Amino acid sequence: MSTIVETINVAREVAWLPWAVQYFFLIGLSYGAFLLSLPGVALRKPGWEVISRLALLAALVCGLSAPVALLADLHQPGRFWHFYAYFSPKSWMSWGSFFIPVYLTGLILYAWLAFRPLLQQHADENGRFATVARWVALGGHESRGPLLMAAALALIGAVLVALYTGVEVMVVRARPLWHTPLLPLQFVITSLGGAAGLTLLFNRFGPGRDDAAINRRLAHTVAWMQLASLLLGGVWLALGLSGISPINAEALAEVGGSNNWQMAAAWAVVVTAITWWLGWKRPNSSLLLALLALHSAWMIRWAIFIGGQEVPKTGAGYYSYQLPLGPEGLLGIIGTAGLWVFLFIVITYVLPLDRIGRSTPVKA
Repeated sequence: MSTIVETINVAREVAWLPWAVQYFFLIGLSYGAFLLSLPGVALRKPGWEVISRLALLAALVCGLSAPVALLADLHQPGRFWHFYAYFSPKSWMSWGSFFIPVYLTGLILYAWLAFRPLLQQHADENGRFATVARWVALGGHESRGPLLMAAALALIGAVLVALYTGVEVMVVRARPLWHTPLLPLQFVITSLGGAAGLTLLFNRFGPGRDDAAINRRLAHTVAWMQLASLLLGGVWLALGLSGISPINAEALAEVGGSNNWQMAAAWAVVVTAITWWLGWKRPNSSLLLALLALHSAWMIRWAIFIGGQEVPKTGAGYYSYQLPLGPEGLLGIIGTAGLWVFLFIVITYVLPLDRIGRSTPVKA
């Protein structure tokens, strides 16, 4: 007797919601901005003082708001303790639950030690903020040794976070679009570009907005990251078209016949190329350049996470995703943005942006 087995494809809702996009976007901006803070704050490289302090502010605001988006993406945020109670050494997500506290602890200590002299000066010069600023500064002065140790701890955490956020997506074999070895590197490059854009945006509204050297250095950083992203995308495409990498070829075959994916790829190339050109040729176009750099960092994550889930694991065709208006969609995105703005307001209330962005040397 012969048996006929019929397999019916079932359409499923996306598992990784826009909350996940926001988490990967914000945590990427955070560790990217932290890396930009090292030359001027930790290494005291000439010409980087203002840039690095603004980047550290960006790293702190994004780093504090990112875990909230991650908790929301767990659907039941209370289950986060399961990562610690039931550790799974084979899960990158489980490892990430330990990497994030290492990074945030180091980042907060590093930011506090770096901003203590500024807080003390601001408290001395402005009585309106004196009580809060002195309380945060704890009457301290700059201490080089602890600052470097905190920077080292944050650097270790940043590297681990960058590693796990890329690899935990790349290890998903069921989705060839995700299971490509270049994906973690693309996340890192776009994080650095977006972080430089966010730092440029902060500088645009700070006292250094007319400083041509600062604008040029940040704009060129954005440009280099956009060029690296274009080159990496070209390598990915070449590996897929040539068949050298079977997984790249399979991923390309999955999305190659979709008009939506073709339009998204063309848009990504055009926006990235325009951002590179502006950063290299028009460094004074700071506002537009900053917004485009942030858009590029967001866009690749949206395309990978949400667009990647529109490609079914089995069956033909593509799923259709429409952004909901509720907490799992647009409202959630707005809520995370609101949290980010709230943290920015609180931090810059204690230590105003014009103080952080001032190019005058800090007294030891």
